[in-house]
Amino acid sequence: MGMILHLELEGFPSCCRRELIMTSVGANWPPTCGWRQLSRAGRRQESQLGRSKKPRGDPLGKVDWACPGSRAEPYLPPAPNMVAQGRVLLIFFELQLAIMVVLYHQSDHHQVSYVLKMLTTSILSTTDTILTMKDVYRGLDQIQLLSPTKEDLPTCPKTSPFIGGPLKVSFPLDVTLDDIAQKNPLVQLGGHYQPPNCGALHHTAIIIPYWARRKHLHQLLYHLHPFLQRQQIHCTIYAVHQKNRARRLTQALPRDTKAKGGLSRTEMARITQMDNYTFNRGKLLNVGFKEDMKENNWQCLYFHDVDLIPKDDCNIYDCSAFPMHASVAIDKFQYELPYETYFGGVMALQPTHYLKINGFPNNYWGWGGEDDDIASRIFLNKMLISQPPAVFGRYHMMKHGHDRGNKANPKRFHLLSKTHLRWRYNRMNNLLYSLLSKEQTPLYTNLTMHFGIDYH
Repeated sequence: MGMILHLELEGFPSCCRRELIMTSVGANWPPTCGWRQLSRAGRRQESQLGRSKKPRGDPLGKVDWACPGSRAEPYLPPAPNMVAQGRVLLIFFELQLAIMVVLYHQSDHHQVSYVLKMLTTSILSTTDTILTMKDVYRGLDQIQLLSPTKEDLPTCPKTSPFIGGPLKVSFPLDVTLDDIAQKNPLVQLGGHYQPPNCGALHHTAIIIPYWARRKHLHQLLYHLHPFLQRQQIHCTIYAVHQKNRARRLTQALPRDTKAKGGLSRTEMARITQMDNYTFNRGKLLNVGFKEDMKENNWQCLYFHDVDLIPKDDCNIYDCSAFPMHASVAIDKFQYELPYETYFGGVMALQPTHYLKINGFPNNYWGWGGEDDDIASRIFLNKMLISQPPAVFGRYHMMKHGHDRGNKANPKRFHLLSKTHLRWRYNRMNNLLYSLLSKEQTPLYTNLTMHFGIDYH
């Protein structure tokens, strides 16, 4: 009884169930059922077993899931005798094993190892499991003391021995890039890292679009570098920065000049003013992909908002067979998805996934809409969206207001309604931009670009 209870309370089976029970929606958007939802039969079975919905709030610390029977005692349906109770427990235990086998065959070895560790703890302890948050730099010196191996480099283990689970999110006051570099001596110029004593199994580029968020960028780098080192990932961090200078070009045009596409000088000025001040996340992500793939043949790309800090290093930054939404439990939203089709924050795609959906949309100026457009493209291409268990995919969102130049896009819902018509044409191949600079700093590679006028 206790072994299965701990597996359920830690959220693993329910979260993996959310990942495994997925329905391809195809051209029907938005999805009406199936995606991230249980079937009616599944909900009925869940009700019979007495499982309840996870309460709002951080699942970290002492788990306080509510049970229909009482807070103290787990609930099971009444059985006429001990044999019936034993059958229920046996079926439930077989279900847990089946989930772990599926995850293991999907190369999610770290998740299986983590659950087995929790299982062992539940057997040896008569009290509820308490997840202890650790500092992200704790134990990092063990990696730094490893002797680099030049020849006959062995392959890194499938599960990194440096993974510790839940992490405490805290930052020193006024942390500088020099301070972060001193704490991460193994990070090479440009934000490049590879394990010093083994060949990495995962090769990931982290692309961070940002706009006037340098402080948030520093705090993310402070946390993300040790986070990735603990996972023994070969990686590079790219910060993609938008700097526009279109106004000066517009003012130089004669009044009777007509731009490409029949736009008057007044119309062109209106477009370039928007281009000069307005954030375009989709374009930045497209630029990040094109420039990063020129540098290395990355197997996985993580598109990462600058204000999100991962809270568990069991959330391995590697890609799965399907596009993945990594940030499934953000503290700002009480660790629940704000809506069922939410795909914002942190997402991971293989290059083949990215090319199949024709990249990301270029026509979302300002805040909102582009992540929902990306999710639509994935479903329109008959792909699924996977997600890590919510106990691993937890993130802290740094507080901030709306940025100047990143106001809500009033046309985002209209654009979303046309995604099924435009996704083949509004893509990375018709992206206009000029790379102003590519600077390799000690902690990241900074890409600064100017966007041209998009007529699509």
